[in-house]
Amino acid sequence: MSATNFNTKNDTYRKLMGNGLTYRIPRFQRDYSWTEEEWEDLWMDILGTIKPGGEPAHYMGYLVLQSDNDKLFDVIDGQQRLTTMSLIVLAVLKNLQRIVDAGKEADRNKQRLDQIRQTYVGYLDPVTLVSRSKLVLNRNNDTYFQTYIVPLGHLPVRGFRASEHSLRKAFEWFDKRVADHAAKAGGDEGVALALLVESLSDKLFFTVITVTDELNAYKVFETLNARGVRLSATDLLKNYLFSVLHKDGQHDHEMRSLENRWEAMVGRLGSESFPDFLRVHWNSRFSFVRQTELFKTIRGQISTRDAVFDLIRQMEEDVDAYMALTQPEASQWSPIAKQYAGELRMFGVRQPFPFLMAARRTFDDPNFETLLRASAIVSFRYNVIGSQPTSEQERVYNAVAEKLSRKQLTEAGAVLTAMASIYPGDDAFRAAFAEKSLRTTQSRNKRVVRYVLRALEKRLTGTVLDFDSDSFNLEHILPENPAAGWEAFSDDEVEALVYRLGNFTLLQLGANKDLGNAAYAVKKPVYAGSPFGVTRKIAEDNADWTPERLAARQKWMANQATAIWRVDQLS
Repeated sequence: MSATNFNTKNDTYRKLMGNGLTYRIPRFQRDYSWTEEEWEDLWMDILGTIKPGGEPAHYMGYLVLQSDNDKLFDVIDGQQRLTTMSLIVLAVLKNLQRIVDAGKEADRNKQRLDQIRQTYVGYLDPVTLVSRSKLVLNRNNDTYFQTYIVPLGHLPVRGFRASEHSLRKAFEWFDKRVADHAAKAGGDEGVALALLVESLSDKLFFTVITVTDELNAYKVFETLNARGVRLSATDLLKNYLFSVLHKDGQHDHEMRSLENRWEAMVGRLGSESFPDFLRVHWNSRFSFVRQTELFKTIRGQISTRDAVFDLIRQMEEDVDAYMALTQPEASQWSPIAKQYAGELRMFGVRQPFPFLMAARRTFDDPNFETLLRASAIVSFRYNVIGSQPTSEQERVYNAVAEKLSRKQLTEAGAVLTAMASIYPGDDAFRAAFAEKSLRTTQSRNKRVVRYVLRALEKRLTGTVLDFDSDSFNLEHILPENPAAGWEAFSDDEVEALVYRLGNFTLLQLGANKDLGNAAYAVKKPVYAGSPFGVTRKIAEDNADWTPERLAARQKWMANQATAIWRVDQLS
């Protein structure tokens, strides 16, 4: 990103609003949504800079602006904060107006009112009372803001949108807080109100990032998100798509329909999840795209009215599948499909999602469940046990998804064959399993180990254990903190072997606590009396527990696992 189209600096609120520039929240940007929780936080931050000995400045976060003329700026991110700051200034003006109307230092306070309005709010025509505002809100909020709040008039309460009510409530909330602050200050209320504006304008500052086009704005979003600053890339994409319609001169009813459909999808998915859904959706239909290139790719291919509506329609078609993959328990899928989707979630593996989304569009339930099971087994072999790099796996899944979308693959068997390169063979899987460690200090790994032992128990005894049952838990045969009786293991061997899969088994709740760090000789009779076959087998096969016996058990487990997690057509 060159210096000519990207600029960043720190600015106080005074420099932002007192420089003669205009800020515009894009027409289809999100409506005002802050509530009392956010108002209270901001107000307390402001008071923290005013009180004696308070902090000298308060950081308000990032403000991302877009402009091509350095006079009018579109607010890409930060609109909630900027709008709320304007409401606070307007609340100060309302209180000054009351003082003027009451005849208290009327001339001086009228001068203060006019100066603050001109500096931070904008010019108000004295005849028409039409505002030439420094801040223009989005299409749903600006009329109420400019017509009722900015002129400091009566605020009607009926027949308005929820977000317009939020604007009114925010103004009224700050109006009361500002009045209380001025009353408590003592002395001249007009001076107290002016000092409040002076303080917040000089002590509240933003990191202002200015870019010249949507692509650069998206790059800013990606960079900041990678640093843990969550910005709304969802809104940025929405604004671009609606700008395409606006450019094509679409009617308002069509824009409203599209906005309603967009918001319905975002409402179901959540704004934070939406960018991931969009990438999965795109990669399930088209050539592979990484998240950082997604906006650029969409902008390059979606440039007409028809393309926008096609994209929305296709996204709507895929929402259910994505939600079923990420929240399987709430889906309408069959119990077996929910099970396999739940396994993918437990593994933390998302690479198959584009392929599975394409498969859901293509196949009936039995064939889709066959492919969903195969992807869960591939994920267990390739990702969980093999810890293989995911880049090539992701590209294979995308290639299969693209062929499904183009109707180049129409049978489940052919799809499985196309996945062969990412299915670790039996020998490779068996060898990786025999050496695998999973550190159960991580909750996900603990669930995976339970999952493995549950599957082994089913193969050994035919018993199907309730995965989430709290009647049993994991037992480290060699304890994590061994006491007397474990001299067969050196310190280095304890460190290397305690989280090996061969060192885990199942015990009834309570038995594990009783055994604690006891020696194997104490544990063995408890294992022998266990209701779990996988645990009884330890006592039957091992007179003692040594590094060699642990390795032998894990090799046995690896042989069982090779038969359990297996796709016959690929083996």
